[in-house]
Amino acid sequence: MSEFAAERDGSDPGGIAAGGVARADGTGGAETGAGSGRTDGLSVLDRALYALFSRHADTRRHALDRKRYRGAAMATSFDVYVARAYGLSWLACLAVLGWTLVVASAVPPATVAGAVGGVLGTSAPVASPSRLHVAAVAAGVAGTAAKYATVRLAGERIRLRTRARRGGIERTLPGAARFLHALSSGSDGPRAMLRRVADNDAYGETAVSVRTALTTASLTGSLNRGIGRVARDTPSRDALAPFLLKFREHAAQGDDALSGYLRLESRMLGHRGEQARERNADLMELVAELFVVLLVLPALFVIVLTVMSVLAPGLSAEIATPLGVTTKRAIAVYGAAAFVVVVGIAAGAMVSDLRPTDQRIEYRLPRSPTALLRSVPINPASAAVALLPVGGLALVGLSAAGVDPVNAIVLGYAAYALPVGGVALRRGRLDDAKDREISEFVHAVAGHVALGRPLSIAVDRVARDVDLGPLTADVADLSFALGLATGPDAELRAGALDRFTRRVGTPLAAQTIGLVSGALDAGSDADAVFETLQAEVGRLHHEKRALRANMFVYVAVGWTTALLVVGIVVAVNLTVLDGFADLASLSTGGGTLDPTAVDPERDARRFYVVAQATVFASGLFAGAADRGGYSMLLHSGALVTVCLLAFAVAGVI
Repeated sequence: MSEFAAERDGSDPGGIAAGGVARADGTGGAETGAGSGRTDGLSVLDRALYALFSRHADTRRHALDRKRYRGAAMATSFDVYVARAYGLSWLACLAVLGWTLVVASAVPPATVAGAVGGVLGTSAPVASPSRLHVAAVAAGVAGTAAKYATVRLAGERIRLRTRARRGGIERTLPGAARFLHALSSGSDGPRAMLRRVADNDAYGETAVSVRTALTTASLTGSLNRGIGRVARDTPSRDALAPFLLKFREHAAQGDDALSGYLRLESRMLGHRGEQARERNADLMELVAELFVVLLVLPALFVIVLTVMSVLAPGLSAEIATPLGVTTKRAIAVYGAAAFVVVVGIAAGAMVSDLRPTDQRIEYRLPRSPTALLRSVPINPASAAVALLPVGGLALVGLSAAGVDPVNAIVLGYAAYALPVGGVALRRGRLDDAKDREISEFVHAVAGHVALGRPLSIAVDRVARDVDLGPLTADVADLSFALGLATGPDAELRAGALDRFTRRVGTPLAAQTIGLVSGALDAGSDADAVFETLQAEVGRLHHEKRALRANMFVYVAVGWTTALLVVGIVVAVNLTVLDGFADLASLSTGGGTLDPTAVDPERDARRFYVVAQATVFASGLFAGAADRGGYSMLLHSGALVTVCLLAFAVAGVI
């Protein structure tokens, strides 16, 4: 009798007594207990905040946040989250209030009187209010704004977290559906099938949601209820919710109905995923166009501002700031440089987010220092930690040698970013080679399995007869481990396959080899498993190559934009600045031109700073489009070095 049918009869198959163990990883309980008001296990600070601010969680202001929080899968209850947000808002309020009070108290009385006259719309002298009163009002307004903004940002974080989870579920659900279809030919029941999905990290947020359903099922004794609750709370209302509800419905009808549903649904979800990738490609094109515009405009703005300063002496007027005395034009120039850097970081983050989850690689940092140092040549995470002192020493040494501070920062960054990016490039090429060989490995093993040979013998034949390049050592290790796992011991076989997956270390290996391990353990037909596996590995490899080909265009966009800006700025320095400096020097004291508006040496330095900021942002964008992660260091480090060399060769710096 089906587990779901038995639940309708009131029995408890597969419940707590049947081994449905709740996981204590904190990933699932938040979805089902978002509104809980319990304070068990909270720290003293959380208890105090809960007592002071938890009442705000029940107000209408946070009704939408509470609804979204159910799908955010956070570790704490909604009441505790709101209490923390309000506590942080008061901390931000006091910090901003104190800082504003100090700064506003230092404003000269004449400036205060002029500001009051401007607000009142009169040029007549007005009574100068007390600086303390003005400072108190300004600090009160700034502190209140900071408090309100902190609470709003806490709500925005929930929205962004929910949106990110929805995207992660919709990207990983097609693969999970195909995995469930492969499992459906075995002897596992619905709960065991879902457990295998939940234990496979390759399925990301889908695995988290399934884990939540199993945790709820263990606590309530009903998988039916667990699925229903996750379907109600999930942020993926159009994909995961109907999938789980239909899974439950077809599972209650029997194994054949479930297998047929999963076969059809995996194809439909695959088609839907292809449409989502096309939408992401269109969005990526829009992001690239917007990025180029936002990157080029600040550089052109600085050039035009420098030219206009000859005709507008007011731009060179000095103004006092908390950091010292400067000019309006300097603030505009360095503000443009900061804006470009922010644009580059935002564009890199957006491009990385658009990259499919199954195309992202996360490198783990070894725990022991010895293993960390040994893995530096092949592990970008290890290189990023081990080479950090190199960049710091380069920066300190160059600064001590009297090198210009901007160039010292650029060279120090390049000394760190280029080696780390080089390690990432080398590892990426090795991973690409392994992924190509995995396709050959799967097809070769499938051929032996189709002839009726056991998996261990099939892998051993392939390890001895087929040259798999960089995958040879990993396959030999797998063959040896499977040789020790002969017989009915499926746990040893699963351990050998898991070890092989970790050694290869690519998303393609995690998705394909994990499918073999889970399906064979479930008792699925070996021929059917490897037939599904061949189709899956071919599809994933094709998607990876297509993504790399599409993204290469945006890598070229990033480099072209950077080199274009460098060329324009160098040309302006060589041909325009000197001419405008001579023009400004012809002005007499009573003329309309400012003879000090253009200083070739000073303005060349400012142009150089803007150019470096632009090429750094372009490098982040190009690296995110290339491989993401550590490739951003490689491209940005290479581009800032090219910019420095271009300005040095041209004699500008």
